Amino acid sequence: MENSENNKNKPQLAPVQLGPNTEFKFDCHKDCSCFTACCRKIDIMLTPYDVIRMKKRLELNSDEFLLLYTEIKLLKNTDMPVATLKLLDDERESCPFVKDDVGCIIYDDRPTTCRYYPLGVASLSYTEEETDEEDFFFMVEEPHCKGFDEDKTWSVNSWRDHEGVVECDRVNDGWTNILVRKKSIPSSVKLTEQSKKMFYDISYNTEKFRRFIFESTFLTLYNIEEETLKNIKDDDIALIEFGFEWLKFILFQEGEFDKNEEVATKRAK
Repeated sequence: MENSENNKNKPQLAPVQLGPNTEFKFDCHKDCSCFTACCRKIDIMLTPYDVIRMKKRLELNSDEFLLLYTEIKLLKNTDMPVATLKLLDDERESCPFVKDDVGCIIYDDRPTTCRYYPLGVASLSYTEEETDEEDFFFMVEEPHCKGFDEDKTWSVNSWRDHEGVVECDRVNDGWTNILVRKKSIPSSVKLTEQSKKMFYDISYNTEKFRRFIFESTFLTLYNIEEETLKNIKDDDIALIEFGFEWLKFILFQEGEFDKNEEVATKRAK
């Protein structure tokens, strides 16, 4: 949370690493006195899959959704641009999709961070924590939250199943891997502005990335299988997953892409 006007409302990140089977007590429902309080003064980083689901729910294209509902920020320790949710300009700095009487109006397509709450995911946090452990989660403890007083017990895994984040994490896996890999590189190693822009467009603007593949010289430089082309032409998820693999290839020289060496040589001259 970047706004420090009221520090007492800032979430406190407990320094306890939670594994998949760690248990905790929590529940959230309309009868909680703090209902929707966690939807104010928040800093929500959106994942690529979040944007795909939310723009479809709102019947917007990528350009429209990004303009109306997001801001660009640089993720700490990566210098990578990510889309964050743009809050309303009201006195409570509310999420644009929350209503006091009903809660989230796009609940079935809410962002991954909201699904995880009250858990945080280390690989997607703004903290400077570094870890080699898989499935590193932590508890987000906010003073106003009464959900911890409820008597319902979960494990990290059962909460993830219940909130539908397993599919989100699967689709976002390649993107998350790129962020984690970039965090491990010395901060002195900077990406070009062109590389950062490409990362952002692949992550969040499926229409723009699809045009880049099919309407630029991309397919003269790379030999892509017909089945792959068919999939990425019609399927946004297949498209971004293809994009993540290509990003790893151009950023980290990881994986294999069949290049047309003759075209590559001419470009290099």
